[in-house]
Amino acid sequence: MPTSAHTRPQTDSRRGQLLELGLQLFGSRPYDDVSIDDIAREAGISKGLLYHYFGGKRDFYVAVVAEASARLRAATEPDPALDPRSRIVAGLGAYLDFVDARAAAFTALMRGGLGTDPEIAGVIDSTRQVFVDRFVEGLGLTAPRPVFRTAVRAWIGAVEAASLDWITHRDLPRDTLLMLLLSSLGAHLVVASRLDPAAGVVLTDVEPLLGQLGL
Repeated sequence: MPTSAHTRPQTDSRRGQLLELGLQLFGSRPYDDVSIDDIAREAGISKGLLYHYFGGKRDFYVAVVAEASARLRAATEPDPALDPRSRIVAGLGAYLDFVDARAAAFTALMRGGLGTDPEIAGVIDSTRQVFVDRFVEGLGLTAPRPVFRTAVRAWIGAVEAASLDWITHRDLPRDTLLMLLLSSLGAHLVVASRLDPAAGVVLTDVEPLLGQLGL
């Protein structure tokens, strides 16, 4: 039977509520410690209804990770009106704000509980690739430059690790972490430009930033 115009918003709303719950559950507990019974009980629904929406625990978890990825990418969408240096600062600031406000969602995304599950790995990898592409495009690189790609990818890994440490310990001021990560990015890009001078990347937007940081 086709879904009516009236029931579709209700379905979307219920699905969104379940995803929100999943972000909280999987962001605070390991995947194996969360059962279908736990999810159904917390949501106030039957297990059958959860299977109806998502097909099972694994599919639900995949949807939760994909939701966390979509929220993070949307929260850090760069403003094209800003110059490259300002986009870097604003983007990283938005990233940290998301991590701070949505710690459970960020943890659920970064600490995938299904090991080598290819679909989970694909969501996480595509999230990282979005950030790599944004930075490489911001540098004005249109052709593949392995040194810069690797440098940015390595820095993004450091941002993820530092962010997880930050929300775990909560003993480092946000602005201190922001400065630490920006200085690390500057160092990565300076070294990459020296290793690949043919790329023609002019770091005029990075060098003032390093100067502001006292580097």
